[in-house]
Amino acid sequence: MPIKKDESRPVIRYLVAGSLTRSIIVTATGNILIDQPGGGALYAACGIGLWDENIGILGRVNSEFPQEWLDQATRRGFDVHGINSSLEKYDQRFFAAYDPAGVFDRSAPVSVFSKLNEPLPRILLGFTQPEVTIDSRNRPGWITLRPNDIPTEYIDATAAHLCPIDFLTHSLLPSVLRQGEIKIITIDPSPGYMNKVFWDDIPQVVAGITAFLPSEEDVYALFEGRTRDLRVIAETLAGYGCEYIVIKRGANGILLYEQVSHSFWEIPAYPVQIVDPTGAGDAFCGGFLAGLRLKYDPFEAALYGSVSASFKIQGSGPYFTMDALPELVTARLDILREKSTKL
Repeated sequence: MPIKKDESRPVIRYLVAGSLTRSIIVTATGNILIDQPGGGALYAACGIGLWDENIGILGRVNSEFPQEWLDQATRRGFDVHGINSSLEKYDQRFFAAYDPAGVFDRSAPVSVFSKLNEPLPRILLGFTQPEVTIDSRNRPGWITLRPNDIPTEYIDATAAHLCPIDFLTHSLLPSVLRQGEIKIITIDPSPGYMNKVFWDDIPQVVAGITAFLPSEEDVYALFEGRTRDLRVIAETLAGYGCEYIVIKRGANGILLYEQVSHSFWEIPAYPVQIVDPTGAGDAFCGGFLAGLRLKYDPFEAALYGSVSASFKIQGSGPYFTMDALPELVTARLDILREKSTKL
């Protein structure tokens, strides 16, 4: 059941829902990071945290998730009352390795560490990269977030972002969130339903939300056999009843479409040395949400998101984004604004 309101806590402005993980990462610079906090919810929250505060995190962890990491998030200013601990046994490990160019290495962990002449960390024993599976339309999984998972205080937020979770969460939660004060709802879809077999179900997710923020790979999978024209894709998705479509294109930047004005913008990726791309897309989504809430302008929001992502790529761990110097943040914002193009 939702927790009772605690008047002593700050009012939550932002709600971020998504995964939390125990991450093992081999960075593009060759550093090996073993067992550190991660997950889309945390990366997105830090993407917001670069610009604003009073952020509540909604997610689920198993009994092995370190309490110290939740305490660390609290010290960083996040409200973690929406993170529920479950006795259910599920694997929260996440493993990523990158080559010097920042390209994701899809090899098995054993092969990666063998190439590095390093022993396999104990935490990765028995680990295999999870394959993308098709989401269920009606059966909740362990990652599915339910209305009762949402603390009462979080409904007082005015902006919410749903990280990649599953079809059920993304199709059901927005209507619950709208019952409170939340006016801005953005969704980063899950590969589990960005598939052509879900073609007829996508309007159920997109209708009525503020912004839909898929990756280029996501939309190509959904529109397989139909089109690869990103402008046509954006217009089609917006036609389901969404104000803004933002297609994340990695090193190629962002394509933004505004439904009301039928305007397209191209925002380049800010050039940085790639250290660890993990969570960059989530950090972008967090920055985008902060920009929408603070500026009420989708173009400015896309700039905010791009700046958040640029700092995330430069360092490891979710909190690296929040530690950026204000002068650098402003400079990157100005440079990206100058280099962006209205199509």
